[in-house]
Amino acid sequence: MSVLIMMLVTFFGFILAYNIYGKFLARKIFRINDDKVTPAVALEDGKDYVPSKKGVIFGHHFTSIAGTGPIVGPAIGIIWGWLPALLWVFLGSIIIGAVHDFGSLVISLRNEGKSISDITAKYINPRVRILFFLIVLLAIWIVIAIFGVVIAVLFKMYPQSVLAVWFQIPIAIILGRFLLKRGANIRLYTIFAVISLYAVVLLGSILPVSLPVIAGIPPTGLWSLILLVYCFIASTLPVTTLLQPRDFINAWQLVIAMGLMVIGVFASAFNPEFKIVAPVFQSKPAGAPLIWPFLFITIACGAISGFHALVSSGTTSKQLTKESDARFVGYGSMLLEGALAVLVIIAVSAGIGLMYDKGGSEILKGYPAWSAHYSSWSAASGLGSKVGAFVMGSANMIAGIGIPREIAVIIMGVFVASFAGTTLDTATRIQRYVIQELGNDIKIKIFQNKYIATAFAVVSAGFLAFSTGASGAGALTLWPLFGAVNQTLAALALITITIYLKTKGGIKYLISGIPAVFMVVMTVWALILNQVDFISKKNIILLITNGVIIVITVWMVFEGVLAFVKKKKMV
Repeated sequence: MSVLIMMLVTFFGFILAYNIYGKFLARKIFRINDDKVTPAVALEDGKDYVPSKKGVIFGHHFTSIAGTGPIVGPAIGIIWGWLPALLWVFLGSIIIGAVHDFGSLVISLRNEGKSISDITAKYINPRVRILFFLIVLLAIWIVIAIFGVVIAVLFKMYPQSVLAVWFQIPIAIILGRFLLKRGANIRLYTIFAVISLYAVVLLGSILPVSLPVIAGIPPTGLWSLILLVYCFIASTLPVTTLLQPRDFINAWQLVIAMGLMVIGVFASAFNPEFKIVAPVFQSKPAGAPLIWPFLFITIACGAISGFHALVSSGTTSKQLTKESDARFVGYGSMLLEGALAVLVIIAVSAGIGLMYDKGGSEILKGYPAWSAHYSSWSAASGLGSKVGAFVMGSANMIAGIGIPREIAVIIMGVFVASFAGTTLDTATRIQRYVIQELGNDIKIKIFQNKYIATAFAVVSAGFLAFSTGASGAGALTLWPLFGAVNQTLAALALITITIYLKTKGGIKYLISGIPAVFMVVMTVWALILNQVDFISKKNIILLITNGVIIVITVWMVFEGVLAFVKKKKMV
């Protein structure tokens, strides 16, 4: 298939889906109504509940759900072939992922901006709420710890990106102050902020930053410590001070990066070397797990991710001014993430074939370039390998429009590191909300304090990060669990949405019910296969943790089914 045709057909499909299926969901299924007062308006406090402009909250929401997820997942999932990866991203995001994100946002809007885990008490029962909290706490605990080392690794791989990522903070704070002014010219201030960001990107190309080993702590460990301190500060500040404006800038950074990649596809379309070099389908790549169910676990963001439900119901629902913004923010951002995942698939299936530097003087092109990177599951599974394939492939395409490849690598390196940063600080804020909600439920007053709750989130993540040494990479011990846990969250959120829709009467619940069944089957299947693997490897920590997750998941699904059967239409 032509790379250009692949891109145009999928992008056109996303536009149609937003304007047809998305509108159907808003009008007929969730019955969006601007007469309903949103939590941001009803509970406005200037800190967490803040009515915001649609474009600003879209930027926050999208950059929070995206992170490196739609990059890492497709970049490794393509080992089973470009066609399965593309079909899952395209169809999954439209009929499963976007329904999941949109539904989570809507039911949170109609329940005081509470998290999806807290809402389960109303639509299923209080027992499930506690179980859901446990799964959420585990998932976000891993996310905070792992994304610290993710960014640390990215800084080591791309030291030219360090200045731009950190200078984004003062730029965002200044932008945030202007955005709050009544009658502010958002377009003018946005242009200034984006130009400032890319000026710092160029400065970073001249002044790369690398940390030395200090007191026996390697650079990755030092960056992890710095990032955890940053997370505490960022997640306790009002959302309008840093979170919103930084994510808003990153949204524009995404638009620019995606725009460069799209133009790069057009510019390279007539280059005979620019073609899909990855295989169409591989059922048994060397060392890889079974395509069923692991394709649907490996590629999460870009198709469906349980973390999105936490963002939708954790931070975004507290900032929407009116319900009608939910389709644009909830459904639309998921489709844009799907579009990004498509570009990632193009970068690692075609862009990488333009040039692959193996080191030294060996330069590969075409299928040998792809094969050298994806020769086996272990060859493609490392973080550096995944991100490197995307950055290399996209830089090759961007170079086709005349931008020096070295500069293109820096632009994409900053893009990936910035997105990982937005996920990190949003995850910390969400964990704080979850701990506060849990503290309120179990009547532990100290955990209702935002500073104590945030400190608990950060310190516990730090404990995990440094549990195996000074490198800060301790969370990697639990990383094999994260994919299945994340998709378990997605399945459980879909169950909650399904029960909510059943209370509205009719058969609306099928819209989320069918995807819920699919995700339950895939995730439980993956959890069981993982358990078999952990038993064979005698990995006691993963075996026990995964076993507990299986028990909790099966229990929650059972409770969900009972609630669905018993639940009647509510006025």
